[in-house]
Amino acid sequence: MATAKLAGIPISAGIAIGKAFFLNRSHFAQAPRHTVPESLLDEERERLRVAFQQARDELSGIRQRVPAELKDHALIIDSHLMIMSDPKLQGAAERHLTELRINAEWALEKAVADLEEAFNALDDPYFRERAQDVRVVCDRVRGQLMGRKVDFKAMGSRAVLLAHDLTPADTVELQVDKIMGFATVQGGKTSHAGILAKSLGIPAVVGVDGLEDAVQDGAIVVVDGLKGVVLVEPTEEELAAYGDLKYQFESYRGAIIKNCHLPGETLDGYRLKVKANIELYEEVAQVIDNGGDGIGLFRTEYTYLNRTELPTEEELFEHYRDLADILAPRRVILRTLDLGADKFMAHFGRLEEQNPAMGLRAVRFCLRNRELFRTQLRAIARASVVGNISIMFPMISGLKELRQSMNLLRQCQAELTAQGLPHNPGMPVGMMVELPSAVMTAEIMAREVDFFSIGTNDLIQYSLGIDRTNRHVSYLYQPLHPAVVRSIKHVTDSAHQAGIECNLCGEMASDPFCVPILMGMQIDAISLNPQNIPGIKHIIRQTTMDDCKKLLKQVLESPTVARTNQLVRETIFQQFPDQLTFFYSLLDSEEGPTQ
Repeated sequence: MATAKLAGIPISAGIAIGKAFFLNRSHFAQAPRHTVPESLLDEERERLRVAFQQARDELSGIRQRVPAELKDHALIIDSHLMIMSDPKLQGAAERHLTELRINAEWALEKAVADLEEAFNALDDPYFRERAQDVRVVCDRVRGQLMGRKVDFKAMGSRAVLLAHDLTPADTVELQVDKIMGFATVQGGKTSHAGILAKSLGIPAVVGVDGLEDAVQDGAIVVVDGLKGVVLVEPTEEELAAYGDLKYQFESYRGAIIKNCHLPGETLDGYRLKVKANIELYEEVAQVIDNGGDGIGLFRTEYTYLNRTELPTEEELFEHYRDLADILAPRRVILRTLDLGADKFMAHFGRLEEQNPAMGLRAVRFCLRNRELFRTQLRAIARASVVGNISIMFPMISGLKELRQSMNLLRQCQAELTAQGLPHNPGMPVGMMVELPSAVMTAEIMAREVDFFSIGTNDLIQYSLGIDRTNRHVSYLYQPLHPAVVRSIKHVTDSAHQAGIECNLCGEMASDPFCVPILMGMQIDAISLNPQNIPGIKHIIRQTTMDDCKKLLKQVLESPTVARTNQLVRETIFQQFPDQLTFFYSLLDSEEGPTQ
């Protein structure tokens, strides 16, 4: 039998080799479809009502067992409970059952299909994700109707877990000590399955088409979390090759993890803070375990998603305070809401925008909806009493937006003082530099804030006028474009001349070809995915500031991207020790550094 090679999205690095265990294959099997005699319709309706109630009871029980460290998963389970309790979904299924005289499973499927069609017609990624939540709820109810429950205890020994999808409720029930790695049909880079894999530190690939048809329980599979591949029944040669790669990766990973708590300091004494970008409370453990020097970017948006009601000031305060408390004395930088108006339709109405990415979003949206903004600012200010919290505003395009945001924060702090609520009036305040207008006025902005944080992902897109998710122009996404390098250098110099810190977050911070150049600019801190911190720290400790400055000088003199990429690649491989070759090979591509 020939090896099946399935492609997906790599979510968590590493290689897993073992027997396959499909968690919920039968749970997603085709439900029966048939008509029902009128005399049995009442019985079928009762079956549907009982299934909804049993599904609610089951999910409520799981919700009560959610540990404190998975509190963000609990919010998603709450949203699924709300969907399940909404009479619209059950009512629509009952109407289909009565009017079409069809069985409960078929009626439920039609009701969900109607909702999915309505969501997808809005042509918005956020609502397509909400359609997926409705599908998750449907699957749980359908499992009750068909008498099929996911058996989390059926995995007798360690195995590679395969599944159609993994929901937050599933993660509470899993026997994680038996999972060598996993792959799912559904999911993306921010899916619940991906978050689970990163927190467990196990190889994972999601979005794998054909997984259910290609793999039988007990089959030997390889999950390649480096390249995003699942091999089914590999040959002896393939097994040997992957076994060798697994050994190399784990040896390399073990070596860098052992020293990850050492500072990111060059051989000649220059120290660069290496922090993490996270969005969930449960990711904090990864930051600490991987030697992170703090949180350079906490994305506060997640608390606002997957729910029908906006979070209260008290809820946000407790969330931010707990985060800061567990990381103390490490610094935590909270970025205020970076969502668009399209994510708040239920509360503020639908806004027609041809290009939401450049429309009413981030600080623009918050300044338009000040009560929403004030709630978050008050919560952050109150949490700052822990002492290690900083705040920064995203998508600042000019001085007016920055001053309006700062003034509103000061008003909130004055209110807290008047109310006798403790806070830190000296909480550091910064701004994201991610628009060309902010770059060009950086020396003016630097006089207004305590620190800059350069958001390279958006800065590159806005500077070069490309959408990196568009496959037709993604090749133009070049971090080492002369315009990008010069922009970062100008912002860094402007910050230092004003006596403030300049940090940088985005994919450039985890790219080994870019980090030495950033070090040459004397960036004060970088922040990246927690998993990448040990490797980047290892690189920092293998070089000197003198070498980084020489490389930066050559890059600034280079007129083209192609020449810069070639120069950087040759220099990196020539100057860095042989033991880093394996790390670089994982990031290698034919077209140069980060694409």
